[in-house]
Amino acid sequence: MTDQVSAPRRPRGDDRAVWDVIFGFCGFPAALVAYRLGLFEVLANGPLTIAEVCQRLKIKPRPADALLAICASLGFVTFAQGRYTLTAVAEDYLLENSPTFFGGILDVFIDNAPTWSVETITKAVQTDQPQVYGGSDWTKKHEEQAELARKFTRGMHSTSMAPALAWPDSVDLANARVMLDVGGGSGAHAIGATLRWPGLNSVIFDIPPVCDVAHEFIERYRLQGRIRAHAGDFWKDPFPEADVHFYGMIYHDWAPEQCRFLTEKSFKALPTGGRIIIHEMLFNDERTGPFPIAAFNIDMLVWDPGQQYSGRELGDMMSSAGFEDIQAKQTFGYWSIVTGVKP
Repeated sequence: MTDQVSAPRRPRGDDRAVWDVIFGFCGFPAALVAYRLGLFEVLANGPLTIAEVCQRLKIKPRPADALLAICASLGFVTFAQGRYTLTAVAEDYLLENSPTFFGGILDVFIDNAPTWSVETITKAVQTDQPQVYGGSDWTKKHEEQAELARKFTRGMHSTSMAPALAWPDSVDLANARVMLDVGGGSGAHAIGATLRWPGLNSVIFDIPPVCDVAHEFIERYRLQGRIRAHAGDFWKDPFPEADVHFYGMIYHDWAPEQCRFLTEKSFKALPTGGRIIIHEMLFNDERTGPFPIAAFNIDMLVWDPGQQYSGRELGDMMSSAGFEDIQAKQTFGYWSIVTGVKP
């Protein structure tokens, strides 16, 4: 008598989700290589054939075709009549002369590429410890190495200018006098808010080498009379006087208890009617997505003690501190603000 072999069960869905992981592992780094080799800059002056791209980048047709295909699939270039052309997305975010150029953060990711390897993420998951800079505390590293702090700040600026020009339309700051940009880095958000609201001044509160970078951007936008940088430690030093406290990508760097500390510190420092604004990429309330925010959460796992939060989690922190009229609003791309008012 022979043993019967049961037929394999047919999958209940197709396998694209798993292939997307594998293809992403291959494809997304190739976009960084295209940036690193200068593909977008060579296309900045007009459409080129693949032969012209090869000549400018000094590479052969097969790899040129591979890079161009990746960039076209991501919406960075288009192909028509035998020539490749930059899209508006590439012109806005991948050319150095654009005010919203992402080059700074792309350089940070290229320089620290091993930080997001399978081995490093495995170690971060198994130890619950950050792995960037060889496992060092990144904040102390930036305090000790001023040039590293400046480079990181310019990287963060590159991701901040576009949303900084958008979120001020989502909140009424017509009657606000001073916005304190806590951990404000380059001052991108202070710049965006003061350009949108002409009666508003701003103070950027950060460590000294970061304030050096902030001064550069304040001068670039000729806002010296309305924005100033104040060096200090937002954990230990009192907040400069303001009636709006803004936190841009600060909460996701820290554990919930530290975020609650900052929320309570803001509540105590703000006057009656003062407002807190937290600018982050938010999880859904169940913390199950969307994927880009879940991926950003992995970035926090390997980088620092923090995590991405949901609007409900940040709202609960505000409510516990005493804030009222709490609202979460999507503002630009993946970005949102959560706001509250001190009664």
